[in-house]
Amino acid sequence: MILALSGSSIDGSLYVDVVELARRSPAWWDDMVTAWSAYGLAVFAVLMAAAWWRSRRVGARAAVAALAVPLVVVLAYGVNSLVKLLVHEIRPCRTLHVVTLESCPVRTDWSFPSNHAAIAAAAAVALFLISRRLGAVACVAAVAMAASRVWVGAHYPHDVAAGLLTGALVAYVVMKALLRRPEMLARRLAATRLRPLLVA
Repeated sequence: MILALSGSSIDGSLYVDVVELARRSPAWWDDMVTAWSAYGLAVFAVLMAAAWWRSRRVGARAAVAALAVPLVVVLAYGVNSLVKLLVHEIRPCRTLHVVTLESCPVRTDWSFPSNHAAIAAAAAVALFLISRRLGAVACVAAVAMAASRVWVGAHYPHDVAAGLLTGALVAYVVMKALLRRPEMLARRLAATRLRPLLVA
């Protein structure tokens, strides 16, 4: 079943207010937010790599948990994309005809929920469950990513909120299940050519 969500009736006025504020803001700030919106997901990749590198010194179990983080992020992206296909919410930049910082995606690139927000939230939650310090940095970055997607005009506020929730839930459930029994996976991987990934 495909739902045709009309996002403008939910928080369209808030979206317009944010986009108008972005248009009145200093160019240097808009450039910085736009760059973060476009390339900020790379920061999460760096944080995941750092978590894995540190975990190798702790032991195979920790390394397995760290290696699972990017897989969990991909899974969250898949779940979020499935929801997009079911909901079919048209991008606000097409529905409300406003001038945005980011070029409006094609009409069939659905808006709800935000993939950027889901990926960021999944990475943040998964990282937090294995490293409080890296996870805290990732959580701040995830909120910044979600806010930037509204600022540049790509999403309604409810799109990014739903993306954050979807990514966080998927990551929490999967990581919690994995962290209950990492020993068996660690033993199996340690017996393969992947062993260098587990130990320093």
